[in-house]
Amino acid sequence: MALKDLIPLGMSLPHRSPDPLALTTVGAVARRAEELGFRDLWVTENTVDEGVCFDPVSILTYAASVTSRIRVGASVVVLPIHHPLMVAHQWATLDFVSGGRATLAVGLGRDHHYRDFQIPVAARVRRFREEVELIRALWSRKTVTYTGQIYQVKDVSLATRPVQKPGVPLWMGVGHPNAIKRTARLADGWMGSGGSSIAEFKASVPILKQALEEQGKDPEAFPISKRVFMAVDERPDTARAELNRWFTEVYHNPAGTDASGIHGTPEQVAERLHELVAAGAKHLLLNPISRHAEQLEAVAELAGLK
Repeated sequence: MALKDLIPLGMSLPHRSPDPLALTTVGAVARRAEELGFRDLWVTENTVDEGVCFDPVSILTYAASVTSRIRVGASVVVLPIHHPLMVAHQWATLDFVSGGRATLAVGLGRDHHYRDFQIPVAARVRRFREEVELIRALWSRKTVTYTGQIYQVKDVSLATRPVQKPGVPLWMGVGHPNAIKRTARLADGWMGSGGSSIAEFKASVPILKQALEEQGKDPEAFPISKRVFMAVDERPDTARAELNRWFTEVYHNPAGTDASGIHGTPEQVAERLHELVAAGAKHLLLNPISRHAEQLEAVAELAGLK
């Protein structure tokens, strides 16, 4: 069965690269992905980066402006380095601008995020949970009073509210088993990161499903996704070399080329993607890392979208 007939598929916008990126390419990929029937467009957040990386809200606003149906999302926004009032307002505005098409996936990030933004690492889980609670309240209630250990607000309201009710879908992109269990309590969906291995994804899905059951939630109705860094070429060596450059220069983890990424001929890539579906993925974010317009067509064909 074609991949498109099994699960909805997302496509990464060109937004992070060791090479220059043109806005015309971003727009062309956004429009063509919508035409082909991808469900959503995604970017990451990497404010301090060695290559090109666009601000997620800005580039998603642009993508929303040149499309009309396809959803737009970020995975992940490192929530504790931002103030929740700002995040709530930005994403409510994006949801308004896009006509209710936004999805926000959040995570804890890594130690360097806290160092770069001068945010204490201590109590970061508490900070994260309070931000999630406060953002949801700001999206769903006219006036909010909140008293936490880190954040306190009194009679605060957002001037712009999300189109979606009770708010923008809030996914989590976390990997530690304890964090995955928190996902079942706090989130509307989960996405395994592109840098995490396929083996880690396969091990995480049963943990999440068990935690969902313990929360009284239906695991079959809960979005479970995986970002897949990928390269497709009739010449398998060419595909692997392209993906290896990405994992070496951008992720500084050459071993991820084979452990986390998927590369090869269209038939080889399709087979690996079906493995992820068999492991429990209910959505895949397909993330070609170069030759973006060309790779979009190749991915759409192997997925059965054309």
